[in-house]
Amino acid sequence: MTKIKLIDAKGHISPGVLNQPVDEINYLDYDLRTVMDRPRSGLARRWRFNQFQFVSATGPGWVFGLALVDLKLIGSGFFYLYDFASGQMLERSFMRPLALGTRIEPYPEQGSASFIKGDVSMRILPFVGGRSVSVSAPGGIRVELTLREDNDPLRLVCPAGYNGWVFTRKSAGLPVQGEIRWDDRVWRCDEATRGAIDWSCGFMRRETAWNWASLAGQLPDGRSLGLNLAAGVNETGMTENALWLDGQCQKLGAAQFRFDRYHPGGDWHVTTEDGRVDLHFEPAAARKEKLNAVILASNFRQYVGTFNGTLTDEKGAKVAVQDLRGLVEDHFARW
Repeated sequence: MTKIKLIDAKGHISPGVLNQPVDEINYLDYDLRTVMDRPRSGLARRWRFNQFQFVSATGPGWVFGLALVDLKLIGSGFFYLYDFASGQMLERSFMRPLALGTRIEPYPEQGSASFIKGDVSMRILPFVGGRSVSVSAPGGIRVELTLREDNDPLRLVCPAGYNGWVFTRKSAGLPVQGEIRWDDRVWRCDEATRGAIDWSCGFMRRETAWNWASLAGQLPDGRSLGLNLAAGVNETGMTENALWLDGQCQKLGAAQFRFDRYHPGGDWHVTTEDGRVDLHFEPAAARKEKLNAVILASNFRQYVGTFNGTLTDEKGAKVAVQDLRGLVEDHFARW
């Protein structure tokens, strides 16, 4: 069987929503150039290529998130768990220079990802129809989660800046099994636990900023619900916005985020221009990180909280969203 690669024989991408899996992100074959149209070297292509993965799970009264990031100059990983009953945010984050111990294989469907630093191990491993997540860290931290039924992801490749591009593979509303152990406490998944997967890479804008929202849960009638919305990234004539109902991906229009950045506990109002999303988000806690290393910079705020409002499916039926947990994000990056 012929492997499907993202970059064609001429070194180009074909922007748009992709209807079939991409086996390999052969980024070194891309015809990357300067803004004055001079071809970049193979070394420059290798160092300018960024990769990250994020996996989340929403369980009975808790939300878990984990990220692995390879920016070549820096590799990083973080994970957190927020418990709504206690109001406690448990988190750990790690960095290593030159992305030592960081490995993200350029295979969206079958590639593994890992971050290792001393006694800390974080892994995302693929299998047919899903991903498994494992974490081992000091302090009695053990995470074993399995996200299943990942059968209809959104795959998109989008131009970025003058000569770059971003590929993303996203899915939400996936059933999750497993448990999280932290010290002597245990959080277990139940039948309503749902999760989301974000697999992204590319020659991204040198400076970029975005807002993002993710929801994964179960409706009162038993259907799985997933939502991914973004503004400021992956929207050059197309978007990564999508709704999943019982595992079926439905595209959405451009998203708008209305919030007060400098009053972080306030309401977020998230809508789409096609009128199919009208949600309010109430933050409960945040994971924050600021890094200013001249060449690299990040001002990152990811909020855990509760969504209420309405969604509309592709047939025009209203879907009530009542007290479903999820995430929103406000992020500036220079990389």
